[in-house]
Amino acid sequence: MTKVNREIVVSEALDLLDEVGLDTVSTRRLAKRLGVEQPSLYWYFRTKKDLLAAMAEAAMAPHAAAPLPTPDDDWRDWFLDNTRSFRRTLLMRRDGARLHAGSTPANDLDRIRRKMDFLVTSGVPERDAQMAMLAAGRFTVGSVLEEQADVGAGDGSDPTADIPVIDYESAFEAGLTLILDGLVHRTATRATSLPSDDGTLK
Repeated sequence: MTKVNREIVVSEALDLLDEVGLDTVSTRRLAKRLGVEQPSLYWYFRTKKDLLAAMAEAAMAPHAAAPLPTPDDDWRDWFLDNTRSFRRTLLMRRDGARLHAGSTPANDLDRIRRKMDFLVTSGVPERDAQMAMLAAGRFTVGSVLEEQADVGAGDGSDPTADIPVIDYESAFEAGLTLILDGLVHRTATRATSLPSDDGTLK
């Protein structure tokens, strides 16, 4: 029998997710996988919702471990890299986007705050920075949801289909560029509308 602790439960639950998908993950299956009685899992997680929240947090570990921006970073390059890192992490797990959707990053609030501070210090208006980060995050989750739902995309199984095969990475990059371009435009517009030292508009 596997020696069980909270970390092992979450790790095994994520491996189970990869094998059977989110709809089939259950505490019964997980207990059988661990070689324990199902009620013993409640020692670590009172509800399945609590377990899924812990799984979502653990699944985001690669993105959460990415280096935070430094003052020398170009905020535009960082914005792209940060969003791409989020996408890669969601794609690491089967149904990763569904698992993450609706989760609250309670343990990531300090990192989010530091990212926001970096954007604002770089000259991005605070409200625009908030909305751009939110838009990029939701766009990424939605993109990965579609990609992971379309299991057969790009396998060439039906070459006669009228609907063109979607290149999900190219589509993601195009959408991300549009979000960044909008943020760059708003930031530049804000900069030119600020009063100069002599009180006139720039």
